[in-house]
Amino acid sequence: MYPESAHTSGALDARSRELRLKAVTAFAAARRGHLPSAFSLVEILRVLYDRVMRFDPVRPQWEERDRLIFSKGHGCLALYAILADKGFFPESELLGFCQPEGRLGGHPEFGKVPGVEASTGSLGHGLSMGVGRALALRGQGPRVFVLDSDGECDEGSLWEAALGAAKHRLDHLTVLVDCNHMQSYGSTAEVLPLDPLADKWRAFGIAAEEVDGHDPDRLEAALARVPFQPGRPSVLICHTVKGKGVPFMENNPSWHHKNRATDAEIAAVRAALGEVR
Repeated sequence: MYPESAHTSGALDARSRELRLKAVTAFAAARRGHLPSAFSLVEILRVLYDRVMRFDPVRPQWEERDRLIFSKGHGCLALYAILADKGFFPESELLGFCQPEGRLGGHPEFGKVPGVEASTGSLGHGLSMGVGRALALRGQGPRVFVLDSDGECDEGSLWEAALGAAKHRLDHLTVLVDCNHMQSYGSTAEVLPLDPLADKWRAFGIAAEEVDGHDPDRLEAALARVPFQPGRPSVLICHTVKGKGVPFMENNPSWHHKNRATDAEIAAVRAALGEVR
């Protein structure tokens, strides 16, 4: 198992706080959402969009772009924050999250939100879509990334897709698992133990590595090595903390999906992230 100390990185830097606060902007507008699930994803998405993936926000359907299938759809507050930050849509649209007049829903929708490659959130299906995209793009240059969660690894459809990816030797396909060790109402160890998770992926023919999912430099270094083995798909298990950056939210199941958040709760989240108002 990955050492416990390796996924408890210290203080967030300015970039990580900035993106979390953008997600809070959307959350505050709706007073609801899966904020802790988004906060465990921020550094993963930050590295993908700041340092790894090829894309063009002016031409979201540019044929040479890399594809990200955001399978962990309920963590979309983090995705919306980075897409707005990169200019796929105006940051003012974050205020329309889960609003009748807005297009940013509680799960991302393809064809409605620029930069979203697939409608996701029915957990366990993203990797199947990623395998299909990777098959269609084989030999053409673009890479395919799929962002899953560790709780999602309970789904049998995910493992069927993994078998197909290995069979077709899709080494331009990379799976990133947001391994925050929590599910909706408890720890993964309590709900359905997954360890040894990396060995499970290896047994299905996938080359697997593990990393601190809150360390941008280590994430970038790991992603620079994909494919980890020629002729094999790669999986990078990113050990994270659910609710990272807000101590009272971290690993707290009562915050999994916060409904009707109060002004005091929102203010406390902003204060924990260092925002001065």
